[in-house]
Amino acid sequence: ELQQTVGPKKKKNAIFAININSRYHGLCSVACTQRLSRQSAEVAVMSGASLYIKKDLKMTDVQLEILMGIVNLYSILGSFAAGRTSDWIGRRYTVVFTAVFFFAGALLTSFAANYAMLMAGQFATGIGAGYAITIPPVYTAEISPASARGSLTSFHEIFSNLGILLSYLSNYAFARFPLHLGWRIMIGIGAAPSVALAFVTLTMPESPRWLVMKGRLADFFMNFFLLSLQ
Repeated sequence: ELQQTVGPKKKKNAIFAININSRYHGLCSVACTQRLSRQSAEVAVMSGASLYIKKDLKMTDVQLEILMGIVNLYSILGSFAAGRTSDWIGRRYTVVFTAVFFFAGALLTSFAANYAMLMAGQFATGIGAGYAITIPPVYTAEISPASARGSLTSFHEIFSNLGILLSYLSNYAFARFPLHLGWRIMIGIGAAPSVALAFVTLTMPESPRWLVMKGRLADFFMNFFLLSLQ
């Protein structure tokens, strides 16, 4: 007697059976998680720039300690606000909003003429850091296919460390510039990537999950097929 082993039949859904190529998702994830490299760079660059800021603006040790440490407090505030903002305006526009904070923080700090402007720059940078820690990983997870979600969501760790490395290289490169100029370039150079990455983010699709949450089903299907057919 011929015995046949019949395995369970696999149910195929026409939509979810689409062959998904994760390269497009990877590009979106890289562009989005660049915010984390900016966050790491903005925070880490201050470790080198602070030595020159203290000399140039004649700051006390206490003022420097407050300037360096308060960004963590602002980051907590940014993290609390990030979730509500992303639920309100969407993941993609929240990432752009994050870039605006980093851009403002870099400009305010690099053009600072006094301690108050430095604190204002740290406030913008800290809020942006809180947003950057929270939203890019969420966006990446929501647009990624299940088969690549784990690897794509790990990009934020890679780019966080890359941002730290680049900030130290920036500190080294501009350390020999005149005292009043070197630390301003170290910090101000970070404004340019923020603008570029904001425009790149605007070309990326919105999170399908957020579109469903808002009841925008037509946009959901359009974005879903865009992500699935890439």
